[in-house]
Amino acid sequence: MLQSGAAGGRGCALCPLLGVLFFQGVYIVLSLEIKADAHVWGYVGENIKLKCTFKSTSSITDKLTIDWTYRPPSSSRTESIFHYQSFQYPTTVGTFRDRISWVGDVYKGDASISIINPTIKDNGTFSCAVKNPPDVYHNIPGTELTVTERGFGTMLSSVALLSILVFIPSAVVGVLLLVRMGRKSAGLKKRSKPGSKKSSIEVSADTDQEKDDCLAKLCVCCAECLDSDYEETY
Repeated sequence: MLQSGAAGGRGCALCPLLGVLFFQGVYIVLSLEIKADAHVWGYVGENIKLKCTFKSTSSITDKLTIDWTYRPPSSSRTESIFHYQSFQYPTTVGTFRDRISWVGDVYKGDASISIINPTIKDNGTFSCAVKNPPDVYHNIPGTELTVTERGFGTMLSSVALLSILVFIPSAVVGVLLLVRMGRKSAGLKKRSKPGSKKSSIEVSADTDQEKDDCLAKLCVCCAECLDSDYEETY
């Protein structure tokens, strides 16, 4: 009975400890979440953005840190290229010296950076790590970067697309103008034919013109009459 009671006592004593470990495990899983693009493609000489976002259960403080590291292809060696803690600290050594720019906003959960003037030698894996005490347990996503030369085919396709965007509207306007000119020319030819029957619109236009001519003649006659009366008076 004593042994049974002692065993039960030890079991009860372990329960709080197991509960703490369990809740700590849940806390570790849910405390901080980081997301980044799995693969990013870019061209030599054109700035490339490496996107990284995070969600933390704690408020953002000056203790928050962000670290970006780079690992070349087929290598286990990593190097630090950027550090953030209340301010940006891009690397001052190595191949990424003066080529890392901060484009994130920690208050919006953005820890992104940009690579200036990338080269093919920049190909590799970039990792984003964020710590916001007490949230320090998280995943560390990696982004595989592939930088290539912008080939003639790509440049040609861009030029072709631009040409299409400019040519098609111009062609449509030209066709519409030609159709309108053709219709106008056909209408003039139809009017010039002897014995051709005029439309109601044309008849109305001719009638209005005749009325205007008559009114003008009447005005001239009135003016001549007034002049003659004026001369007779004197």
